[in-house]
Amino acid sequence: MTQTPSPRTPTSGLVTTLPPALMAQAARRLRAMAVLYACVFFFAGTLPVLLMPAERAAFLGHWSRWLPSLLSIGSGVLVAFLASRPQLSSEAVVRLGLVYQVVGSIGIACAEYLQPPSGTTAMSPLMGLSWVAVWMLSFTFTVPSRPALALAAALTSASVVPIVAGIATALGYLPRVSPVEYFLHVVLPYLIVVVIAAVGTRLIYTLGVDLKRALDLGSYQLEERLGVGGMGEVWRARHRLLARPAAVKLIRPEVFEAAGVAKQSALRLRFEREAQTTALLKSPHTINLFDYGVTDEGAFYYVMELLDGFDLKTLVERFGPLSVERTLHVLMQACHSLAEAHATGLVHRDITPANIFLCRYGRDVDFVKVLDFGLVKPEIVLPGSDAAPTNADRVGGTPAFMSPEQALGQRQIDGRADIYALGCVGYWLVTGALVFPRSSAMAMAVAHSQAEPEPPSRRTELPVPASFDALMLECLAKGPADRPPTAEVLARRLEALAVDLPWDRGLARDWWNLHHPIDPSRKRLAADTTAVRTVLPRR
Repeated sequence: MTQTPSPRTPTSGLVTTLPPALMAQAARRLRAMAVLYACVFFFAGTLPVLLMPAERAAFLGHWSRWLPSLLSIGSGVLVAFLASRPQLSSEAVVRLGLVYQVVGSIGIACAEYLQPPSGTTAMSPLMGLSWVAVWMLSFTFTVPSRPALALAAALTSASVVPIVAGIATALGYLPRVSPVEYFLHVVLPYLIVVVIAAVGTRLIYTLGVDLKRALDLGSYQLEERLGVGGMGEVWRARHRLLARPAAVKLIRPEVFEAAGVAKQSALRLRFEREAQTTALLKSPHTINLFDYGVTDEGAFYYVMELLDGFDLKTLVERFGPLSVERTLHVLMQACHSLAEAHATGLVHRDITPANIFLCRYGRDVDFVKVLDFGLVKPEIVLPGSDAAPTNADRVGGTPAFMSPEQALGQRQIDGRADIYALGCVGYWLVTGALVFPRSSAMAMAVAHSQAEPEPPSRRTELPVPASFDALMLECLAKGPADRPPTAEVLARRLEALAVDLPWDRGLARDWWNLHHPIDPSRKRLAADTTAVRTVLPRR
């Protein structure tokens, strides 16, 4: 499973008063509006003219005829592309939408009024409202924002028609009218449209407040969506009485219904199993579960602690490979979590850098939390669950970190599969590279089951002791019997290496103070946002 890259980062005051469910759809709605805008300009205004020889000559004969259409179509394509970027925050989406509302109004007004006479009666602004009015109103109801900002954008858009019409009149493209007529027919109607838009924005805002109240999950209130995927969504939330931040993972009713009757039972069991499994584990290095339930609307959810730091995938990609000393410190803590899980008959089956989090935890730094037990395979029946099987037609896990027995689809796996995956994680931490980089998931699975890995020291310029090489290669042995037998045994062997290669806690604190200082105004919060799963079909 891979973490969704910062799909919508927490927002500032611009959108915090709007319901998160409404804001989560802002990018999709803006993209739809931009595509619609570009298509209307092309199919209604450009394509028919290009198909008519006489009109095509006049259209292409003067820049003022074709340039507005070209720029309008181009702006629609550009905004649609920008709105589809997962790195764009909800705040940025709203700001982009407000700017695009004005830009779109300019394009429409120029296409309608800024046209040189072509032998026919010039178009008069007195003939009725411009399509700018339709664009303003549709945009107001489609891409919501705070009332004050929406009003500013609407006023700016409304001023476009009088300005462009005035320019067109000065150029002789439109007939001159008296100032009174100009105000009554070109200015006043758009001021009325602004009022209508303002009322509509206020109505959406008021309904949004009610919707935000409806998003309360027990004592928790959703604030900002952190991740989304096929399994569901992860939200940043806050306890209404304790003011405690948390992360909420949920499957919305529409997602559950879309899975179909045949898959709904398996989906529900998997979600319940993840919550129940996590609640069973008490290791301080396992993500802590606060609550679990089902909303009145039928959305399954559970609440867990919100962590401040980086998953190991992001850590290495942003800051480069770790030293062997720090890697040993990280792996030992991960072993603590896995040892407890294995002792209770649970196999994680998806140990990856994205599922191991390095964070500030109270006064501690470089504190490890193992996340996402969604693919856990119980060897016992969990209390309250109907069963604990995995799908017979699927091989769970992430191909780049999958043990040979998982890649081959063997049903009987144990904790040594997690030890293999942890060896892959250790390899990644010191080299910044996958054990078997391949172009496809199937090729990776085949490599894990057949190819022999290179020692980590050959894949990095950093110093790697032969003892670390040997231990990682032992974890990566093809046969489970050739690996360390348990996570506890692996932890002891890592500790033995750490005696000669200790990780300095002072250095750790200096690293965090430099790269992730404590600053509440811009504190980066993260959680188990890994809701998107990479699943390898059985071949």
